[in-house]
Amino acid sequence: MAIARGAGTEIIRTAMFEDIDSTTQKLIIGEQHHIYTVLSIVIRCASIQAAGNQININLQGYDSKGGTTDETMRLFRWQAVANDTFVWNDKFSFNGYEPTNFTGPLDDATKQNAIADQGSGVSQWLYANTTHADDSFEVIITYIDQNNA
Repeated sequence: MAIARGAGTEIIRTAMFEDIDSTTQKLIIGEQHHIYTVLSIVIRCASIQAAGNQININLQGYDSKGGTTDETMRLFRWQAVANDTFVWNDKFSFNGYEPTNFTGPLDDATKQNAIADQGSGVSQWLYANTTHADDSFEVIITYIDQNNA
């Protein structure tokens, strides 16, 4: 049986990624009028090219302070040793699309509502990448997808 994904639904999703390296790997690709709540990100370091290399988890989206589109915001960076595992289970949410552009900073209810309305044509997304092309990390992400379309 297919999972219902229409307007008004809320589903738990999971995705698994093997051999993440320095190439950007999108973990969640936003859809307009969706809200994503990340429940956990489990990361295992399969191998690293050099001691001190790291994996980055970033959100590409709208900067409500600057009123700037398509900004990279780092959520966290983890420095690992081969075969180490890290579980990040601090919950956070983000919208699938950016708001209709406004002049920053966020300082009134109209701008706050614009963020909630997700009126632009620009998707927001969560992604991972590493310090070096020869790094190799495995990632499992679990999240809730609320469809408010």
